[in-house]
Amino acid sequence: MTTSDLPALNAVLNSISAILLFTGYRFIRRRNRNAHRNCMIAAFATSTLFLISYLTYHYLHGSTKFQGQGVVRAIYFTILLTHTLLAAVIVPMVFVTLSRALKARFDKHRRIARWTLPIWLYVSVTGVIVYLMLYQLYPVR
Repeated sequence: MTTSDLPALNAVLNSISAILLFTGYRFIRRRNRNAHRNCMIAAFATSTLFLISYLTYHYLHGSTKFQGQGVVRAIYFTILLTHTLLAAVIVPMVFVTLSRALKARFDKHRRIARWTLPIWLYVSVTGVIVYLMLYQLYPVR
């Protein structure tokens, strides 16, 4: 694996995280706490691996300039801006949500999880969209 493989790995990790989050949500709606807990811990682990890979890539490679022009450029930067802002917000929210669950403070866990889940899903999905736009649809030539 080389540095140039890391963006694709990051997209895969974001995709897996989104799938685990959605599956975990489905499990808790069906009152399957064990499966829910396992999915959410796996989503946390996957997101942690993503963050390590993402930081490594940007440390070694730097940034990549978006090549799209016109309306797609505005769309890309809107997605990137919301993704980046919410990515910064979601990190402490995930820690608080996970901490409350691990301490069995489920009433407080539930209150913050209602906000954490959709934001975390948004960040995971838009991370994949940013990857596709930056490296697949409009790659550096």
